[in-house]
Amino acid sequence: MTARTRADLESLPGYVPGRSIPGAVKLASNEASAGPLPSVVAAIRDAAEGVHRYPDNGTTALVDRLANRLDVPPSHLAVGAGSVALCQQLVQATCGPTDEVLFAWRSFEAYPIITQVAGARQRTVALRRDHTHDLDRMLDAITPTTRLVFVCNPNNPTGTAARRDELVAFLDAVPDGVVVALDEAYHEFVTDPEVPDGMELYRHRDNVAVLRTFSKAYGLAGLRVGYCAAPEPVATALRKVSVPFSVTSLAQVAALTSLDVEDEMLARCWGVAAERDRVRAGLLAMGYFVPPSQANFVWLPLGQQTAAFNEHCLEHKIVVRPFPGDGARITIGDASENEMFLAAAADFQPPM
Repeated sequence: MTARTRADLESLPGYVPGRSIPGAVKLASNEASAGPLPSVVAAIRDAAEGVHRYPDNGTTALVDRLANRLDVPPSHLAVGAGSVALCQQLVQATCGPTDEVLFAWRSFEAYPIITQVAGARQRTVALRRDHTHDLDRMLDAITPTTRLVFVCNPNNPTGTAARRDELVAFLDAVPDGVVVALDEAYHEFVTDPEVPDGMELYRHRDNVAVLRTFSKAYGLAGLRVGYCAAPEPVATALRKVSVPFSVTSLAQVAALTSLDVEDEMLARCWGVAAERDRVRAGLLAMGYFVPPSQANFVWLPLGQQTAAFNEHCLEHKIVVRPFPGDGARITIGDASENEMFLAAAADFQPPM
């Protein structure tokens, strides 16, 4: 007997995580290099004694805390195992086999994977030459079968961000029945006042969902917890398609404790943003083209030189995230790690 699986999965690209190499500086996965705050680590340690019990499937305490912090009804919130899990739940909640998911490309590499896994179709629109979302073309690409649009803002892996006027005009023009997911996994690193807070855009619309995560700014990438604020029918559907008990008890405790020390966490984010701008300035001075970033990483659109640049960095014990043929994404580490990267970048001689 031969086991039978879905034939279309043979063409499914695998998600490529950032590499980890012993002894090397890892600037590949957009993690918080400083890790969680000490009080959060202590709370996780204490909560470990209760892992023989199932977690609260409704994540009640976290939902209530987020509702109070964000000033939204609890019924408008869904918590999941990281924002990527909620992205997949959005596809499952909005699309059938004949429906389409629209997103820019290049953008978060999980979008095409979760779309195919959910059995929906994908439609992509190329980024503009400045590596920003081409929202006009995305609007034109919406068809009667489009059910969901992802706008990654700031965008992964380019770090670029759509500004308020353009994004508002886009949202105002999206047809009825199409949900727009503002994926704001890097929201806490935004310093440009013209980049809007998606929560304010969601409050006045019945088709906008905002995704956030504790993985990046809060340093909880290994625990997988994120949330979505959306109109009640969308949030209800997200909860219906969630995997039971997917947000662990440790993740819930860590997220709650992180919110207790949010001011300290935000101060860290401002430090990361300052380092980001310093690294970009250094790269620009070397002659690299680096789009302005509003995330905790920078993007080098190196095209066909990407593979050579990646190998060069590995030779210098630095792990970056290459996207072959397109570019390399470099996570902002601490000051010493960033200096090591800049030194390696200055020494790069592209092949002739």
